[in-house]
Amino acid sequence: MKKENDLGRDSILPLVLKLTIPAMLAQLVNVLYSIIDRMFIGHIPIVGDLALAGVGVCGPIVTLISSFGTLVGIGGSIMMATTMGSGDYQKAKKILSNSFLLLLIFSGSLTLIFLMTKRQMIYLFGGSDVTFPYANIYLTIYTLGTFFALLALGLNYFISCQGFSLNSMLTVFIGAISNIVLDAVFVYALQMGVAGAAWATVISQMFSCFYALLFLFGKRIKIKISFGNYDLRLMLHIIKMGICPFIILATDSIIIIGMNMALQRFGGTRGDMLISAVTVTQSYFLLVTGPLIGISGGVQPLISFNFGAANAERVKKSVKYALVMAIILTSSMFAVSHLFAGTFVRFFTESAETAAISIWGIKVFTMAIVALAFQYVCVDTLTALGKIKTALYLSASRKLLFLILIFVFAATTKAQNAFFAEPVADVICSSQAFLVFLLVFKKHLRKFMDNVD
Repeated sequence: MKKENDLGRDSILPLVLKLTIPAMLAQLVNVLYSIIDRMFIGHIPIVGDLALAGVGVCGPIVTLISSFGTLVGIGGSIMMATTMGSGDYQKAKKILSNSFLLLLIFSGSLTLIFLMTKRQMIYLFGGSDVTFPYANIYLTIYTLGTFFALLALGLNYFISCQGFSLNSMLTVFIGAISNIVLDAVFVYALQMGVAGAAWATVISQMFSCFYALLFLFGKRIKIKISFGNYDLRLMLHIIKMGICPFIILATDSIIIIGMNMALQRFGGTRGDMLISAVTVTQSYFLLVTGPLIGISGGVQPLISFNFGAANAERVKKSVKYALVMAIILTSSMFAVSHLFAGTFVRFFTESAETAAISIWGIKVFTMAIVALAFQYVCVDTLTALGKIKTALYLSASRKLLFLILIFVFAATTKAQNAFFAEPVADVICSSQAFLVFLLVFKKHLRKFMDNVD
């Protein structure tokens, strides 16, 4: 069997590019799931803006479901890459087996929980009597596809961490392209509205899931899915390793919930319109954070593998190149945000008022995106090195400050100013993350290498 990339011997810069570019594209295409749905929904005749607000209310739940796939996928794949780097392929096989079982358990549990509590969650997360019907339809159908969403996302990390970055990208591409086609058919041709967008997403995720399963059961890959050798202690360790990226995503849900609640509470009669606008703004912001996650997450298997192999120089070079790529990405997107925000917004709404707020919101949200390059790369590197508590603190503190600022700005000035919570939190917490990283990184690396010697 020939691996696509040799994480222990290939030249670092080409290897970083081979891992991060497909991961960036995969994340970019992955965010298109929600963006494309919202584009089609926003242009439904007469009720487009209300339907968009309803789907925006569902956003935190969709993000929360994805976060459980990331919990197992990143946690298990980091352990697996580190174990492969040390040469223990039997343990790597056991890690994948236990990770697969965890994904099955989470998918079944979350489906039941969300179906039983969906009404309460919709109203709690910023829904109104006007937007509830749209949110309810979308959430019910999407929840039925939780199994496919979790497995497609979670298993894809185990394809990437074995060096098959192009196949990992293909997993996502299959779903995204299917989603575009099915959205057009269901929403417009068959006039199924919000329900059509939801079914398009579920079916697309099913295609991605089937591809990931076929690949991980196939002949090309060295560590395949197997059954048995289940170990509760190992499962808990997988969860521990994945808890930081899980909290990053899960608290994204809390921030979206907080933003929707603040806009609905303090926005008065403009509440639903402001939620529509922030849904568009957050959709655009995914075009920044998605590829950024691709860079910081794509390089994690390389860092973990060489950390496990006690090769400090390859670890340092991997981090350096990832940070440079992240800075280039965020700087470019800062310029794009200010030049083409209006073009993006027109894909979502025909309302002049919603469009104006959305364009302003995009420019506010992206004021400090260059700082995020340091936040994402530093936190994900610490996670790859096993410094879970430090990474967790850095992630959680940013989200907590963000949430507090949302309500402070909305309550003390006007609802719309809640948008400023994003850049303020980004500057403060990215600075903190970089300073902590400088203090921890070399010390932790040197300590590990000394123990190996």
